[in-house]
Order: sequence, then C-alpha cells, then structure tokens
Amino acid sequence: MPNLTGPPLSFPAKSFPAGQAGVPVGSMGELTISELMGKYSTLVKAQKVFYTSAIITAPVIFSTAAQLGPMIWNKPGSQLDAHILGIACSEPSTATTVAGALGLVTNVQPSAPTTATSITAVNAYGGGSASGMAGIFSTATVLVTNPAPIFLPLLGVAGAAITVGNTVTQSFVDIGGLSVVAPGTVGYVCASSTLTTGVFTVALIWAELPV
Repeated sequence: MPNLTGPPLSFPAKSFPAGQAGVPVGSMGELTISELMGKYSTLVKAQKVFYTSAIITAPVIFSTAAQLGPMIWNKPGSQLDAHILGIACSEPSTATTVAGALGLVTNVQPSAPTTATSITAVNAYGGGSASGMAGIFSTATVLVTNPAPIFLPLLGVAGAAITVGNTVTQSFVDIGGLSVVAPGTVGYVCASSTLTTGVFTVALIWAELPV
C-alpha cells in the first residue's frame, strides 16, 4: 500500500465555512475529527502560538478596573483572533491570606487600556515571529462596565498564613480555544477575590488565527 501524501498545511488569510460536501468542518475549514486545536504541535510549528508570564502580587478581583494580568488587548481591525489555549500558575512564593480562584475575563475594549505596563510575548516555536496583538501587559486599567465582566474560574487557590502547603490546586489548565480575545476586546487573568499578599507567577498561552 503506498504512503498517503498531501500538500503541506497552510493557514488561510481569513476563516471560511467551505469544505467537502457532506463533511462538517471547523472555522479554518479543517475536518472536525482533526486535532488542529486539540494537540498544539501543528499550530506551534506554524508559529501561531504565543505565551507570556508575569510575577503578580495580590491578584485583584475581576470587577476591578486596575488589573494585574497577564493581559492581551486585541485592537479593532487587527484581523486576528487570540484563541486562549491555557493558563498556568506557580506555587505562591508568598502565601495569600485569602482563599479564592484564578481565572479569565474577556470584555469589550475598543481603545487601548490605560496606565499599562508592557511585557514580552514569546513565540512558542523557538521565540520566532512577533505577536500581532496590539498590547501584552502585566498591569493596565480596563473598562469594567457595558458590559460588566463575567469571571471564568479555572484554578482554585487555598488561603493560608504560611507559604508551605498553600497550594494552587492545579498548575495548568488547558482551555483549548474555549475563550477568544476578538478584535476590539481584552482578555486577562484575574481573581474571584483579591488574593491579599499572594505572589504568583502567572502565564497565558494563546494562538493567533485569522478572524
């Protein structure tokens, strides 16, 4: 039996619904049985995956405008979506005295967040091509009204008076593109309550694909 062959994968300039007749396809025209978004090697090889991290002291409650991130701002008209693949969090180097959760918020943000501190996004394929997002921040002030932010909890954080045993219940959550930072929106890691005194290293991983 001869080997199966085919052309190399290339990403279109824009997502499209077309596909083989009778076969359901995804937003990139891929067969829905493919693992394009389930296993990330192809996306990484295509230089579509980025990550960043920041040391965050006392992550604040999601309804606060002054956020600590990490944060992605995707400007209007970018023609890119940031598909969130996962978040990761270290064991706290200083314990939080308040129990809570870390998670995600995505919300409308037509203009750049203010009082922002930029951080570097790294391409997961050897640190290659630059991110197409307009801003990657460790701190910034965002809009929290119209609409009000809705918190997606992902990691439980135990509260304790000492660092030892004050654990994040899971260090990495694979979101697999469940949340998308579209043009004109912002996405950021935040907390269900202000995690007072806690010091965490928090990472955000995403894929940049055409709208």
